[in-house]
Amino acid sequence: MFLLAVLVLPFAGSFIAALLQVNARNAEAWLAGGVALAAFGLIATAYPDVANGGVIGWRTEWVPELGLAFALRLDGFAWAFAMLVTGIGFLVVLYARYYMSPSDPVPRFFSFLLAFMGAMLGIVFSGNLLQLVFFWELTSLFSFLLISYWHHNSAARDGARMALVITSTGGLCLFAGVLLIGHIVGSYDLDKVLASGDAIRSHALYVPALVLVLLGALTKSAQFPFHFWLPHAMAAPTPVSAYLHSATMVKAGVFLLVRLWPALGGSNEWLWLVGSAGLITFLLGAFLAVFQQDLKGLLAYSTISHLGLITLLTGLDTPFGQIAAIFHIMNHATFKASLFMAAGIIDHETGTRDIRRLSGLWAFMPITATLAMVAAGSMAGVPLLNGFLSKEMFFAETIEIHDNSLVDRALPYIVTAASTFSVAYSLRFIRDVFFGPAPVGLPRTPHEPPLLMRLPAELLVLACIVVGIAPALTVAPILDTAAGAVLGSRMPEYSLRIWHGFTPELLMSILAMVGGVGVYVMLRSYLLVNEGPPLLGRFSGKQIFDWMMVTLSWRLARWLASKLGTRHLQPQLRILAGVAFVAALLPLYSRGIMLANPLGAKFDLAFALLWAVGAACAIGAAVQAKFHRVVALILLGTAGLVTCVSFVWLSAPDVALTQIVVETVTTVLLLLGLRWLPKRVAPVGASQAAGRIRWHRVRDFAIALFAGVGLATLALAVMQHPATDSISRYFVENAYTKGGGTNVVNVILVDFRGFDTMGEITVLAVVALTVYALLRRFRPAPESIPVPEQQHAQDSHDEAHPDRQKGDTAKDTTETAALMMGLLFPVIGVVAIFLLLRGHDLPGGGFVAGVAMATAFILQYMARGTAWVEARLHVMPVRWMGFGLLLAGGTGAAACVFGYPFLTSYFAYAELPLVGRVPMASAFLFDIGVFSLVVGATVLMLIAIAHQSLRRYGGPLQTGQRLPGERSKEELV
Repeated sequence: MFLLAVLVLPFAGSFIAALLQVNARNAEAWLAGGVALAAFGLIATAYPDVANGGVIGWRTEWVPELGLAFALRLDGFAWAFAMLVTGIGFLVVLYARYYMSPSDPVPRFFSFLLAFMGAMLGIVFSGNLLQLVFFWELTSLFSFLLISYWHHNSAARDGARMALVITSTGGLCLFAGVLLIGHIVGSYDLDKVLASGDAIRSHALYVPALVLVLLGALTKSAQFPFHFWLPHAMAAPTPVSAYLHSATMVKAGVFLLVRLWPALGGSNEWLWLVGSAGLITFLLGAFLAVFQQDLKGLLAYSTISHLGLITLLTGLDTPFGQIAAIFHIMNHATFKASLFMAAGIIDHETGTRDIRRLSGLWAFMPITATLAMVAAGSMAGVPLLNGFLSKEMFFAETIEIHDNSLVDRALPYIVTAASTFSVAYSLRFIRDVFFGPAPVGLPRTPHEPPLLMRLPAELLVLACIVVGIAPALTVAPILDTAAGAVLGSRMPEYSLRIWHGFTPELLMSILAMVGGVGVYVMLRSYLLVNEGPPLLGRFSGKQIFDWMMVTLSWRLARWLASKLGTRHLQPQLRILAGVAFVAALLPLYSRGIMLANPLGAKFDLAFALLWAVGAACAIGAAVQAKFHRVVALILLGTAGLVTCVSFVWLSAPDVALTQIVVETVTTVLLLLGLRWLPKRVAPVGASQAAGRIRWHRVRDFAIALFAGVGLATLALAVMQHPATDSISRYFVENAYTKGGGTNVVNVILVDFRGFDTMGEITVLAVVALTVYALLRRFRPAPESIPVPEQQHAQDSHDEAHPDRQKGDTAKDTTETAALMMGLLFPVIGVVAIFLLLRGHDLPGGGFVAGVAMATAFILQYMARGTAWVEARLHVMPVRWMGFGLLLAGGTGAAACVFGYPFLTSYFAYAELPLVGRVPMASAFLFDIGVFSLVVGATVLMLIAIAHQSLRRYGGPLQTGQRLPGERSKEELV
């Protein structure tokens, strides 16, 4: 429960932050900072439990048969990473309080930031690989929202789209790889997977699983060849870059590599795939960083390079390499977050991030300059700073022999050369920005920021110094705990000391620093006047990405749509019916499923006549649809009533009750929709095409007939098959003992198959919102109502009865109908509540009760009109839908609190005064949620259609104009 509370805390804070008023910057910052600090404190208290190899766990089963469980797991490695996520998250919140403008929609920013923090904690805490993939994709979604926060900026939109496409595609590959690992191991439980390394590596599916997992990890951590999305994500606000692109999102990939190393590492495939990607990224990122003219661009490419360094350490496939990788994850998070904050301060106080326009800032902001210089020194690997220690460990590991290949022997020289570029871009950050002549022509006069805006960077830089000077007293126990959780018994001997003597790795550091100074001096004049590197200036990963998006997403999709798609409904239905026919035909012959005794069934003449009436109505509806839509709708409703009577005939009162109310509501909604459909106009040359049209209708009728008969035959054959073991007996026998209800159908819907129902009502909510969103923006062309004949008849009636005023008859009729329908409102409401309350034991339930209640509102709209109803009845359908989803989901989640699978129900008997024993089932709350959502979704669609009807017959609306009584989107909520 401890881990669940920590995980839920950021999401709860995100929900609350979204409800705060705009421009309440202090309130949101206090909330977000309090949530992050509380999570940081709670995680810190768990250190004694994980310090000696302990693991804190919590799990609840979901679908045990499929190995699905919601499992949370905290060991030393997860603890260290969670401390980074929450600790740096708190500092970023404090920094963002002063960075963000009061004119920005700050509640949205902090809401997304807290939700992203929760998603990252979900990755770190996940004890089930499928659960990890879910949170993995959730980080991609919230990072998209954060990067595109300034959505008025096209660069932010493009960068967010690029990041989402690449990382979410990698997430899908990760999902496929996890499925393969689960197939190999027989479980998705992380502990079992980590303990099955030998079985995974010896399996024939090891290489495909490894490649798919690596695609997920490398795309998330911006490794070659997917590195180009990270620089374009720099269009996000600087607090986002300081959090996502230094300590959290981009670290998720390397976190996964280290986490799964015991299971997937230890092979040549791991060494070459992971090591090669890391080496190329380390070298390429460092080289490109030198030539960036934007501060955040320089930091972005340096982040790519350091992530490549960590990936290379992991790919070297040794226990010491994993220790060094974990150590550099910690160090890089501290110095890179502080550097992003310093870049944001410079941009905030000067109005630019262009290095060519910045110089001599030491004289204007010496404290910020000092902080940035220390952090940049740590990034370059200067002694007495934390970056020096992990880079020394990196150099030491590259010297070791791994497979004695040519690349392995050349590795120390390659990484030393790459490190010279790291020193060069770090020196450029210091020299060109803070020293030299005073800046000229800056948008703002530079000065120091407020103390609290600078405080987060100061704390991070202090950590860089303290760890660099006294590693054994500060970070060594944490590193031991984190590395021990990954390596276990394979933990090697190592020491964190500043001085190890004159060693080869020290020589490599000296050469890198001297070479970096030389590279900077040689390139300085070139960098003052040129954009990009001299050889790769025209090469851009973004260009390849844009070409692929245009080719695959636009041209290919358009070609497929032109060949396979259609804007007309009939061809789509023809394809569906054809597929259904084939689906019914194949099992009948390929599997030998045939009717056991098709002619031996008892023939019921009355039932056959009933179905003959239904079939005639269905055929009539199809014929009349071309000429008289209202007649076709009436015939269609009659066919539905025949189906309802059939359910009653076959002793299915629940289904019949649902069918009758659904038939009523859908018929009325379709009738409202018919009012504003365009009139049918015979096309030119219709007489010549009459024969072809008749042939098309015969063809469509044949397809529908064969498809319907085929599926009916298949269903009957399956029910008559001797090998069929029906599950209905289980439901009948256990509906009362395990579900607490005697209505088997309702118990199935809200208990045994509650998850299906949860998905169905979610789809219903999405459909209702989609219908409303489409219709509220649609403006049909106005047409006059064809009423001359009606008006002439009314005038004749008035002339024949001069004692009555003109129009009184129609007015009286309308008022009488309105009065009768108004009286029906409470009656139908009581019936709906009655159906809801009795649903668990007798025919009824939340769905049929919801549709019945919606019928009451529909009658009011028909009798009184849209404006009259909405001026007096505050329905607020979106709130009905939201309440229904929350109640249904909350009822299911409540079972997890008690250690049961999601949507497990509970029932008991309560002793009520004067009433006696009354059955009480938690599934009833779920049913209330279904009732609320059905009412809201139906009324929302009704409102959308009713408004369109008024628009059609009342004339066009001007931009921003609303109908009398029509509510805005906000008012509907």
